Amino acid sequence: MAALRRVNTPHLSFVLRLAAAVLAAAPAGWLATLAARPFTGGEPPTRAAPMAAVLAVAFVWASLTVPLGPILCASLGLGWSLAALAAIDVAVFRLPDLFTLPLMGAGLAAAVLLPDRPWPDHVLGALFGWGLLRALAFAWRRWRGVDGIGLGDAKLLGAAGAWLGWRPLPSVVLLACLLAFVWVGWRVARRGRAAASERIAFGAPLCLAIWTVWLEGPLVPTDL
Repeated sequence: MAALRRVNTPHLSFVLRLAAAVLAAAPAGWLATLAARPFTGGEPPTRAAPMAAVLAVAFVWASLTVPLGPILCASLGLGWSLAALAAIDVAVFRLPDLFTLPLMGAGLAAAVLLPDRPWPDHVLGALFGWGLLRALAFAWRRWRGVDGIGLGDAKLLGAAGAWLGWRPLPSVVLLACLLAFVWVGWRVARRGRAAASERIAFGAPLCLAIWTVWLEGPLVPTDL
């Protein structure tokens, strides 16, 4: 009994939280794979084991960053959705409305229900995020005559605005572009210059950028 009394309760709670996050990743990965399979035909990026590993990292990251309570629950749901969307985009270059539109709605609901979330900023963020990439896609098609940005990316950035508000969106776009450049550079290093002209699933770095800004904040202060 004396030994039990010496256990630091906050530390024990912290360890239990991390253990729960890791354990939750297996069923969450299976559910994400099941949800993504109709869109991918079971392509390798949507297998359960890799998805569970990605979600284990995401859930532990959230547990280390977000306090227990509704915000952590919302964060785990956001992480699950972003992981599934990234896997689908890598597999088949698609961001289904069945994921992006509910994610946008959930972000707006979170802005109303969670504390310290000025919901008008999040409504504006959803409109601005969607409109920005929609306008860029239109301009690119007029300039080059081909589609360069998918409408799924626009809806995903709209969902980012719903969750984050409009002010952090430049950080999301900048971070996503940096991640995409790193990804292209890695492919070029492996397979040569020809890989630079290959299509890239921009939704995957966009998902990681949204998740990073949600947990760690924007790259630059938004109150400047």
